[in-house]
Amino acid sequence: MVRDHLDNSSLSVTAQLVQDGWEVEESDPKTDGSFRTVALDDDTVAVLRHQRERRQKERDDWGSAWKDTGRVFTNEDGSRLHPGKVTEMFERLVTASGLPPIRLHDLRHGAATLAGGVDMKVVSEMLGHSSIKITSDI
Repeated sequence: MVRDHLDNSSLSVTAQLVQDGWEVEESDPKTDGSFRTVALDDDTVAVLRHQRERRQKERDDWGSAWKDTGRVFTNEDGSRLHPGKVTEMFERLVTASGLPPIRLHDLRHGAATLAGGVDMKVVSEMLGHSSIKITSDI
């Protein structure tokens, strides 16, 4: 679960979804370092504000049938997106794009790579790694 603080250009990671087979459970993040606040750039804040407006319109359209999960990205009725379905959609988009295959999780590591020139400790904290060694090894 992510709590946004868009006025401060940040979000806080406070929970995670764990998939076991097709069942999904919400739990605390894996490590103490996984609970964190992540700084957001202006473009990301703009996208999240747009998504918030879109979600509000969907909430209005669905009325009392809206499922208020408190999530930023949901199905159109407000219900939680299934991680497996998000992964399947990502794989279809990658295939359709003609780009080399990449896993959704690999985007995390891509973001870390794009942070070139940023202190390794800052990148490690952004990713929620328990040590700088893990970040440098990956």
